[in-house]
Amino acid sequence: MRGLSLLALLTVCSWSLTELSPIDSIEINGTAKDMVLSGEQLVIATDMGHIEIYNTQDNNKTNEISIPNVKDFMGDEIPARVLSTDTIGEKYLLLSDSGKGGYSDLYIYDNNLTQLLSAQDKVAIIKARFIDENHILLGFLSNEVALYDIKSKKEKYRVQLSESKFSDFALNEDKSQVVFACESGVLSLVDVQSGKLIRELKGQNVDNVYRVDFKNGIISGAGQDQRGSIYNAKSGKGEYIKGHFLIYSTALSPSASKVIFTMDEQNNLSLYNTMTKSKIALLKGQKSTLNVILFKNENIIYSASDDNTIMVWDLNK
Repeated sequence: MRGLSLLALLTVCSWSLTELSPIDSIEINGTAKDMVLSGEQLVIATDMGHIEIYNTQDNNKTNEISIPNVKDFMGDEIPARVLSTDTIGEKYLLLSDSGKGGYSDLYIYDNNLTQLLSAQDKVAIIKARFIDENHILLGFLSNEVALYDIKSKKEKYRVQLSESKFSDFALNEDKSQVVFACESGVLSLVDVQSGKLIRELKGQNVDNVYRVDFKNGIISGAGQDQRGSIYNAKSGKGEYIKGHFLIYSTALSPSASKVIFTMDEQNNLSLYNTMTKSKIALLKGQKSTLNVILFKNENIIYSASDDNTIMVWDLNK
């Protein structure tokens, strides 16, 4: 009887799991490759040679910034893929594929478009973020981290973190620390100003970590090994939640009390309590493989996938 009662309780709990649908959507021109939130601004990088900027109060587009086309292997002009974007003050960052040998172009827009790096610099950068008005953090395909000085157009440092291929990085709130993810499953916690390795976080992922997030001293990792990892950045201790498919994306709420992982083949977003690891809700409606998930606050979420639709979610609805 006791076993039957427990089974009944578990069955009721599984039935009572909250399922949520998007409250809104944003249609963009192209496929979203990256996305950042800054105040009431949502900035989306696309594969059509531009970034699109939206006001999150009404989800209406306020601006669009384009970069020059590139040439493909046939010599035809095509839109550059904007791989990464960011904003600080009135400045916007656009990192794109140059179309030449896998090298990158890096632009900054401050009323005018200025190119900082080109294919001639022979750098393969995958992700870039502002640290302040004068410095940009760069993540290289070779799993190197560099701090770039905008005024001098020189790197303050460049450090090789491992021999594994770079996947993603995430900064903490004050941009003093960054966590780097790579194909080995080991996460590297790095001091931003010096490039020094603070500690390695390992044991929870045994394969490529596609995405990471870093909020309120907690780090989450989305793993190819079907594991959603959660680490304490200070202690280095971690745990993981087992998924049912490759986990392509993750996000933490500002307080880090909630974490999202994409746990199944249906591109659903699974929401968990970070402390207890219990599943809170299932967000259903994403049409293709997730690229980026962002919490605006504890309840509003934006998600981008391999299509032209950005989904907007409200955990209270």
